[in-house]
Amino acid sequence: MSIPNDSLDDDDLLANLDLPSPPKKPSLVSETSEATGSTSTATVVRSVNKGNCVLVNPKQRGNPLLKSIQNIPWEYDDIVPDYVVGATSCILYISLRYHNLNPDYIHGRLKQLGKMYELRVLLVQVDIQEPHNALKHLTRICLLADLTLMLAWNAEEAGKIVETYKMFENKPPDLIMERAEQYPYQKLVSALTNIKPVNKTDAMTLIQNYGTLANMINSSEEKLSLCSGLGPRKAKKLHKTFNENFLKS
Repeated sequence: MSIPNDSLDDDDLLANLDLPSPPKKPSLVSETSEATGSTSTATVVRSVNKGNCVLVNPKQRGNPLLKSIQNIPWEYDDIVPDYVVGATSCILYISLRYHNLNPDYIHGRLKQLGKMYELRVLLVQVDIQEPHNALKHLTRICLLADLTLMLAWNAEEAGKIVETYKMFENKPPDLIMERAEQYPYQKLVSALTNIKPVNKTDAMTLIQNYGTLANMINSSEEKLSLCSGLGPRKAKKLHKTFNENFLKS
């Protein structure tokens, strides 16, 4: 099923939608005040006794993804989004099949959500064969409404995404940041494995035989092929890469 051109509706949505302001120190406010149109701050902070649980909107009852939330507790609560996974984080869930049948549904949910929460995730389950048009439309909505788009290809994967957001609620950002290699040979292994089809075992073999990158570069294709497990095909690719100009003239 194709998606109609909803560009105008999306723009109207953006014009009428109160987006979250830049992150500030959280204030203790309830969702009820936001839902009734209060002008208090947008940040929502859950009560302490529920801080360890994923809060689930009762309308999500029967959603198969709930069976995959196994490593942290969850409970139903009277909330506006579908899932609350942190003091200032929430998730709206939709399947592409449902979106195709009800393209205005997401507009209504976002109007209800208003400016609540700083991190707002749209979790989309891809359950149709031709998802491109629907995803294009939802991506546009996410850009307009300050949402983070996450895709899942089945209910189990969707549940794990909800669970992971909650588990990482208080984790530092460096847990998912790229770590610099501690030892020089690790950097060399990383560089060599960027040459397809060289793998880590090949890279370690080369380091053991040649010691330095300079020795590898100065070696002949024939000598490279004599390294255990390397073979003529990988040796040819390595030798060709080593002898290419790094900068195009």
